[in-house]
Amino acid sequence: MMRLILFFLISFLTYIPLSAQDQYIYCGNLIDVESGKVLSNKTIIVKDDLILDIEDGFIELPSQSELIDLRDFTILPGLFDMHVHLESETSKDNYIKPFTLNEADIAFESQKHAKTTLFAGFTSVRDLGGTGVNTSLRNAINKGLVLGPTVYSAGKSIATTGGHADPTNGYKADLMGNPGPKEGVINSPEQARQAVRQRYKNGADVIKITATGGVLSLAKSGHNPQFFPDEIKAIVETANDYGMLTAAHAHGDEGMQRAVKAGIKTIEHGTMMSEETIELMIKHGTYYVPTITAGKSVAELAEIDGYYPELVVPKAKAIGPKIQSTFEKAYKKGVNIVFGTDAGVFKHGENAREFGFMVEVGMPPMEAIQSATIIAAKLLAVDSLYGSITKGKKADIIAVKKNPIDDISTLLNVVFVMKHGKVIKYDEM
Repeated sequence: MMRLILFFLISFLTYIPLSAQDQYIYCGNLIDVESGKVLSNKTIIVKDDLILDIEDGFIELPSQSELIDLRDFTILPGLFDMHVHLESETSKDNYIKPFTLNEADIAFESQKHAKTTLFAGFTSVRDLGGTGVNTSLRNAINKGLVLGPTVYSAGKSIATTGGHADPTNGYKADLMGNPGPKEGVINSPEQARQAVRQRYKNGADVIKITATGGVLSLAKSGHNPQFFPDEIKAIVETANDYGMLTAAHAHGDEGMQRAVKAGIKTIEHGTMMSEETIELMIKHGTYYVPTITAGKSVAELAEIDGYYPELVVPKAKAIGPKIQSTFEKAYKKGVNIVFGTDAGVFKHGENAREFGFMVEVGMPPMEAIQSATIIAAKLLAVDSLYGSITKGKKADIIAVKKNPIDDISTLLNVVFVMKHGKVIKYDEM
């Protein structure tokens, strides 16, 4: 049967769908993340932004409908990346950008990164910290003003004075000032509550704290604990009152334990995770977001003379290479895993590299895909609409040339992307 070709006009700021007719997608293979099986020869019927039905075989098209013929491809739900930073991307001059870029400049850059991410097959992301432009980007995408994934935004991360997300680290004394809860810097349980409420007021979806030192911040330690337990507890309790998921950047073990005990839902990076922390995470039902790609990337970039400031280089070389082995240990012990990459620390659009690193140390491809689909959707409590190709859910659908269960690297080359029933990318082969 002759394939019906879809043509699109995609500009920098918006796109125009071809029509509003029902769409019939012929699927050679379909990955059912709910059952963990690969199904063959299915037809997905899409009406408006929803999956109307899934039928066995390649059913005859009714009149006034459109065919998307993907019989030679493998179909998956749109992917989730649970740790990205859409406002920025790694570069040698990143550390001077706070002094040279206006908010509007950041907004335009973030739109470019959002579009790149969507074209890579990631139809939903959790943005874990920026200036607040990330929340405005979410709104613009939802309104159809710009092209990008569905964004769950943390706004500005919460830190302590001098901590990993203190926005004035490395500034000269007369520029440092004394940022407080509004800017995401706290030093008491009372200020912690205020910071969470401010983020709620600003429209954030989730709360992210920097429970330990970090690699790329202009501060000496990459792993020391940076919150007292009562401060983290105040953040979690307040976030729970407002129905907001909590995440904690953490490299050092003590900071991780404080976060887990206080009820933080996801641990990001987890580099120096001990056996005791693993047991605590299993006990509390805490999820681990590994970001292996970021760890490997910063270690590689630290070898380039002058790429990072002198203070950052030893941290990047010491911490970055360890994340993959930590992931292997945590996975094999039974910690809950959800997919996340820290994209922005490396180039946006390369998010799917993470799948290869996960599979490389023992996670089966199906489980890796589930961690980026149904598990992520359940964690965000949006699984009634997202996370699987299921009747009644949003039509977020991608396609790749090969079966990723046999070759996980095929996820690096997504050839078809549909978001909310609109075809965004269609590379016919």
